Amino acid sequence: MRLSPFALLAGVSALARAQSLDKDAVPNKENTVFNGISVPPLLELTPATFDAELKRSKYMMTLTTFSPYCPHCADFAPVFQTAYEFYYTSHPEDAPDARFMEYYDFRFAMVNCVAYYDLCVENGVTTYPFTALYENGESIGDVRGAKSIDVVSELIEQALEKAKPDSRPREVNLPEPGDHEFPKGAAKVAEAKADDAAAEDKEADKGSKPDPLYSEDSEQQQLGDGETSVDESAAKDRDSGEKKPSKAADKTDRGSNKDTDSGKAAGKKDEPPKRVFEKNWKAPTSAEIYNQRKQKKPTTTPNKNGANIALTAESFERMVTKTHDSWFIKFYAPWCSHCQAMAPTWEQLAKKYQGKLNIGEVNCDKESRLCKEVGARGYPTLLFFKGGERTEYVGARGLGDLTHYADSALDLAAGIPDVDAAEFEALEKKEDVIFVYFYDHATTTEDFLALERLSLSLIGHAKLVKTGDEALYDRFKIHNFPRLLVSREGRPTYYTPLMPSQMRDVNGVLNWMKSVWLPLVPELTVSNAREIMDGKTVVLAVLNRESGDAFQSAIREMKAAANEWMDRQLTEFQLERKKLRDAKQMRIEEARDRNDERALNDAKAIRIDMNDVARQEVGFAWVDGVFWQRWIRNTYGVDVSDGERVIITDHDGYTYWDQTATGNYIMVSRTAISESLDKIVYGPNTIPAKLTISRISKLFRDLGRNFVRHPFLGVGAVIGILVLAYVGFRRRRAHRLRFGGGQLRMEETMGSLGSLKDGLLGQQSAGNAKAD
Repeated sequence: MRLSPFALLAGVSALARAQSLDKDAVPNKENTVFNGISVPPLLELTPATFDAELKRSKYMMTLTTFSPYCPHCADFAPVFQTAYEFYYTSHPEDAPDARFMEYYDFRFAMVNCVAYYDLCVENGVTTYPFTALYENGESIGDVRGAKSIDVVSELIEQALEKAKPDSRPREVNLPEPGDHEFPKGAAKVAEAKADDAAAEDKEADKGSKPDPLYSEDSEQQQLGDGETSVDESAAKDRDSGEKKPSKAADKTDRGSNKDTDSGKAAGKKDEPPKRVFEKNWKAPTSAEIYNQRKQKKPTTTPNKNGANIALTAESFERMVTKTHDSWFIKFYAPWCSHCQAMAPTWEQLAKKYQGKLNIGEVNCDKESRLCKEVGARGYPTLLFFKGGERTEYVGARGLGDLTHYADSALDLAAGIPDVDAAEFEALEKKEDVIFVYFYDHATTTEDFLALERLSLSLIGHAKLVKTGDEALYDRFKIHNFPRLLVSREGRPTYYTPLMPSQMRDVNGVLNWMKSVWLPLVPELTVSNAREIMDGKTVVLAVLNRESGDAFQSAIREMKAAANEWMDRQLTEFQLERKKLRDAKQMRIEEARDRNDERALNDAKAIRIDMNDVARQEVGFAWVDGVFWQRWIRNTYGVDVSDGERVIITDHDGYTYWDQTATGNYIMVSRTAISESLDKIVYGPNTIPAKLTISRISKLFRDLGRNFVRHPFLGVGAVIGILVLAYVGFRRRRAHRLRFGGGQLRMEETMGSLGSLKDGLLGQQSAGNAKAD
């Protein structure tokens, strides 16, 4: 079984923790007893103690374990524990009173690779269980797989003999795994072993033929020591959970028949021959088992008669929902003119895919509930179904367009292919956009199931593959698994989330896929026009598909310009991120200089989120100037008959640019495109913009767009305008009432003046009057 950083449980339950020179490093574990002597727990190494503990002893043997789902780890655990207890309680022959550990300066330890995955990778652990012997901190030997105690002892004895020459016996009488005392009858067993060895030497001298079980031509598959084959492992996974005790298959790596011979000597004549394993074992991982499973085949031959099948709610459930067959179904209404026009094309499609793809239709007037359940909101609605999943076709309804979509659907519905480096390079020559899912031994079935749910959504857009090839790891610099990227023209764009839960978020991954599933320079069509034009500045090349070499040359220039622009965007992104990081570091250093803990914590808490950095998105596309001639002429005033041209357009802003800074037309040239795009996006913009609509229309559309983008601000502005209008109306009305509608009448004016004059004269006459 191979390495996994995401295993949930440690396969070290059968082993105790640690014996250490440092008492504080020893967990509170119970000692075991062997041969009447108390044995401390195994020393457990961590990244913090690994190097230090290796230096404390000349020799150290370490065991790495994986998980309880690794049967070989469970089998090997008592082997290693017994070997440790045996040597811990043994005494050297030339120093009976000396303790083994101190005399040979030899210790045993273990590493939990689930908890300390990086430590295991750094020390070359690639399989489980993995036993390594270190001398002065350097690895001098290892045992890969669930080997017998004889194999482990052989490696130990070599080191012990090297440390203290002539201090070890010729034959070591080892206990069986799980024993708690030295084996009995040591002399007889040693003698039997010597006889076996002599018999083997005699057979070798005679040139006897090897056992067929060990022959390279044997029909029996040879696996690694302690390894379970893929089929056997898959069969075990299908069991109800019963555990069967597994036995070590081989006692040595030397290819000898010692165990077989000794078994015969013991009278075990009826025992079946044991399977022989190679040195390097590798148990099947979840990814390997998943990839070897067979795809569920259709229950019947699809579209046997090449006919369009009318489906009802009952037949739909029986033939579509409850099967794994692929169906392309049209939901229509008899009165719909578009449905009537499409009917002959749909019948032709059914004949074309006879024996390949089921074609059906549902009358939504009769089956309104079914149409509502599948989300058919308009007519006709075209849906592709596979194993309970569905996806909608949105595009032109010609026979060629439907055929292209159906071919892509069948390809993706057949399963996600697993490719190597050579197959991927061949695929790149045929496909413009390829999504690549990188997995390793740690990838779980849940990860693969989430990936499968994405495949139908990519129909008609891109190819989806998965790989476990290390050559592709190196090419795309993949170090974390699982990982997803899209390759467009060999240029990778990575899906940034790395957590397994994020990789299983189907909606999140699908939204990212939709943002990048267009080629670097796609063709503008009816189905993808909104994807290309909305929310971005687009470099649009008006080309003539029939111009032959000139057309291919123009496409190459457009791709070169797109790559140069993306390189520049990436460089600026990295510089902006570096600038933000430098600013954060300056805040941290400034807070440290002032000994301001609060400011230091605030500075460390600053998160650098590049999503908040405003960047103008730029896209590249080309359009067939002959097919779209009328629209191009009316919108941009360009005619392809005058030559191939480039237009830089902001569809949302109703503006476009068709000239360079010098006043010349923008030709299909990477230089002209880059220079013009630089001035338009980054400024100063010396190129005058042109409008695709009138100024009045643009004003009202801008107001409407801003109202949608900022609804609260828009509502406030409308209320403010209404209040001002009301206040203005009230003042105007009061003015009219006061001045008679805005016109002064002569008689009223003269009357007012007369009254004023009488009042003034009256006061004077009253003052000069004589008293009676």
